[in-house]
Amino acid sequence: MISLARGLDIIRSFSEERPQQTLSELAAVTGLSRAVVRRFVHTLVALGYARTDGKLFTLTPRVLELGFSYLSSQPLPALVQPHLETLSHALGESTSASVLDGTDIVYIARVPTRRIMRTSITVGTRFPAYATSMGRVLLAGLTDARLDEFLAGLHAEALTPATRTEPEALRAEILRVRAQGWALVDQELEAGLRSVAAPVTREGAVVAAINVSTTSTVATLEAIRTRFVPALLEAARAASEDVGIAIDSGIL
Repeated sequence: MISLARGLDIIRSFSEERPQQTLSELAAVTGLSRAVVRRFVHTLVALGYARTDGKLFTLTPRVLELGFSYLSSQPLPALVQPHLETLSHALGESTSASVLDGTDIVYIARVPTRRIMRTSITVGTRFPAYATSMGRVLLAGLTDARLDEFLAGLHAEALTPATRTEPEALRAEILRVRAQGWALVDQELEAGLRSVAAPVTREGAVVAAINVSTTSTVATLEAIRTRFVPALLEAARAASEDVGIAIDSGIL
């Protein structure tokens, strides 16, 4: 298990900012020794998940197989994708779906219209749940005990001047989201970014969240509440209905 964890640590160390790395850089990012990194990265090269020119290491497209194995084994992304497309077409904005994984959200489906963040968002992108609209919807779906556990272990960072980081402030907001059925986050993840999210449910339990993202220069908060929210809630309702049908048919 330790070997698998170290191999995954090396894979995860690559990013948009670090598409290629030396052994020293990999060791610094992962916290592993050069000798350990050398052994594992050369194993990844032998298996076809990485390549090297003798100095720099990069991942190969074969790494995508790891993510596609999850996507192909889970019908949820395919169920929500048509609703994201309809919602994006209606509002002219990017739409996404995500699930909760530990303290992060992980994107499982997306319809982009333009790049609105410094970070490129794709399926598999992760963001801290506490600072995102989809994260707050997913956290609102937790039991009180699990939410308490999440907040107790949270080390929130102020990503922008607007980011809520205090556990009690976050708890109050998450409970408000639970009561109203949707979440609006205004420039807490990145300056200028606004997003609104709603839950996709299965037999009353929140299984995913979908959102619409825009910028503060394109949509006012009032426009998001009056125009985006009704369309979003309808898309979430329709997606939840499809999930229910999938359960009845034995797909889920």
